[in-house]
Amino acid sequence: MMVPVRCFSCGNTVGEYWEEYEARASTLEGDEDPEKVLDELGVERHCCRRMLVSHEDLVDVVSPYQ
Repeated sequence: MMVPVRCFSCGNTVGEYWEEYEARASTLEGDEDPEKVLDELGVERHCCRRMLVSHEDLVDVVSPYQ
């Protein structure tokens, strides 16, 4: 699994939020928004929020080719 360590835009460390965000966001029901999880974690900058929401683990996709 690749964890986003730093925000590409501003360079802030976002890796410390990744595991908690992933665990909590995966349990959201239907119309619940991941924005609520980011608010509770204290991620305020738009670029950092985008980095966490848009991150996609590609290890499962490319692992058959190793």
